[in-house]
Amino acid sequence: MKKALLFMLFIASIDSFAQSTLKLHKKAIVVDTHGDILSDQIKSGIDIGIRQKGGNFDLVRAKEGGLDVQVFSVWSDYTGGFDLANRQIDSLDALIKRHPNMIVKVRSAKELKMAVKDGKMAALFGVEGGHMIEGSMKNLDSLAKRGMTYMTLTWNNSTPWASSAYEETFKKDSLKQLGLSNLGFQIVQRMNELGVIIDLSHVGENTFYDVIRASNKPVMASHSSAYVFNAHQRNLKDDQIKAIAKTGGVVFVNFYSGFLDSTYANKLSLFNARHKNELVELSNKLGSKSLGQVEINKKYSAEIENLKAPLSLLIDHIDHMVKLVGANHVGLGADYDGAESYPQGLEDVSKYPLITDALLARGYSKNEVKKILGTNFIRLLKQTKINSKYSTNRSI
Repeated sequence: MKKALLFMLFIASIDSFAQSTLKLHKKAIVVDTHGDILSDQIKSGIDIGIRQKGGNFDLVRAKEGGLDVQVFSVWSDYTGGFDLANRQIDSLDALIKRHPNMIVKVRSAKELKMAVKDGKMAALFGVEGGHMIEGSMKNLDSLAKRGMTYMTLTWNNSTPWASSAYEETFKKDSLKQLGLSNLGFQIVQRMNELGVIIDLSHVGENTFYDVIRASNKPVMASHSSAYVFNAHQRNLKDDQIKAIAKTGGVVFVNFYSGFLDSTYANKLSLFNARHKNELVELSNKLGSKSLGQVEINKKYSAEIENLKAPLSLLIDHIDHMVKLVGANHVGLGADYDGAESYPQGLEDVSKYPLITDALLARGYSKNEVKKILGTNFIRLLKQTKINSKYSTNRSI
């Protein structure tokens, strides 16, 4: 009888904790600072306003996960520039026009809060890769005028005015420019004037510290994880995390298994080696390596699941940064639809309550959880817009 009573009390406590988690998650403003769905949307023509079977994001699943604010990434590889950036922004505007009751474009913290109050997703966009402005201040101004929230100064490729983490690591000897050039310093200054947040994800350390010295506004890393757990060039070292926090900025933690887990790349390589012949056969049959990979992953889904980083490791990255610089300087930048693997249980945007639950279980206060989920981004947005050319107090 005593054992049965204890079991009942245990179940009741679990249920009470779950209800508390959901209540807090619903009350909080949940922000993701980096989602890559726009590039897929313009290629495939999918309507992410309705539930999708594949991918990680659509507005229906976002609503289920309590995701209130999405910063959509405007991205290209080495070849796409200003025209492609505008096409992706056009596709976001078209999505909003198709589903005005679900999503609205915002530029400021005030507009963001109004959208959330109205039960709509607040949509912003950031440009991932300074090469998309094609070295033109006029193009930078144009994107800012359209509402650009941040610009990631480089992608994996360097620009003539800023060196990337990838090329500083693997192509350093061939780079003509390490860090910011004179034009790079001018771009940083102009971004400060425009109220566009400088995003230091993807940049090399030389560029990183040049920006820290040059910027007079807080900076961010829109989708980066902690180097201490995985010595990947895309992750931030402790001194970099401290430097961002010292500006008043925020590091938004990336969910990609390959950045979270130092063992992931090797495990993925072994998986691909085991199924190499079958992948070649399927790719030839389907006429596409990517389609062949999709089929292989479906067939061996249990193996794929085991490759993923555990959710606890994502929380470890967050926890490490919070212990280093405090809960005011950490947030979430999932990188959904930008990679092939995310932590176990976090396969799409409907799963955000699991993060709230995990943070509470680690002993975070409700106020700290709210900061990490979204309040820190809202503060950063406010600070960047103060006295800027495209402040919402001005007509544009």
